[in-house]
Amino acid sequence: MIRIYHTDLHTNETVLVEEIKKGCWINLVNPSQHEINFVCEKVGMQSSFIHYALDYEEKARIDVEDDDGTILYIIDTPTIEKREDVDMYTTVPLGIIIVRDEFFITVALRSNKVIKEFEKQGLKSIQTYKKSKFLLQILYTNSAMFLKYLKEINKEAEVTEHTLKNSTRNEELLKMMNLEKSLVYFQTSLKSNEVVMERTMRGKFIKLYEEDEDLLDDAIIENKQAIEMAKIYNDILNSTTDTYASIISNNLNDVMKFLTSITVILAVPTMISSFWGMNVILPLAHNVFGFLVMVLISILLTVAVTCWLKKKNFLN
Repeated sequence: MIRIYHTDLHTNETVLVEEIKKGCWINLVNPSQHEINFVCEKVGMQSSFIHYALDYEEKARIDVEDDDGTILYIIDTPTIEKREDVDMYTTVPLGIIIVRDEFFITVALRSNKVIKEFEKQGLKSIQTYKKSKFLLQILYTNSAMFLKYLKEINKEAEVTEHTLKNSTRNEELLKMMNLEKSLVYFQTSLKSNEVVMERTMRGKFIKLYEEDEDLLDDAIIENKQAIEMAKIYNDILNSTTDTYASIISNNLNDVMKFLTSITVILAVPTMISSFWGMNVILPLAHNVFGFLVMVLISILLTVAVTCWLKKKNFLN
């Protein structure tokens, strides 16, 4: 899919347009080879940079084409994937290509939350001809998006923790494990993005104006905050998972202890009835009140065993 946006120099309004022209923003989402060839031909660039950005395993980095000065930024962006009917927080690469300071291209393998933010709400805040500023706006929005997802992960962890208090099942522990994995993905991606932003701050790849430096500073601060939050949440989840694994084990032990106690209690009247069910001469065998006496003895012994188990905390 191709979407082309352009900011009118007179009205300063960014709108969706049909054709590629200088100063425009080209947004590619899972493009076909035909669409890739079309864009590369129009802007005059090689297709390798676009293919790099479409690699799911590509890590955050900066690459420069020495021939014409085309710059490729790849950053990791947060997303939610459905895996076996379970929501999994993970990251996907987003490619940002600045072609000779004439065209701004974003490339993603799938619909990207960061780009959607600009398409839905942020078109008024961007000028497609200010490519350096637009790049930094994406970096800042991406860092803020990580913070948003981290808060969601923390809320899910709190809900799962509340469920775990009285649980003997593994589902909640597995969910906690998935949240831990998500935090590991986030930490790795955030650190890679930090390297990209630090290299950008040194000003070797794009020209930074004073207001751009402030925006980049804000993006770096947001990213550092996200790294710290991810680390704290991961440490908390690790300790919580270990604690509740022990709690679940204790809960299961309590259940087994209770069931064993019930078995012992029920064994008392069963044992007595078994003795007096033997085909031999037994006490009270010919007594008219023998049955009632044996029932009374069974009740008394059962109550005594129950009290003893209760005293030993086997019935709690």
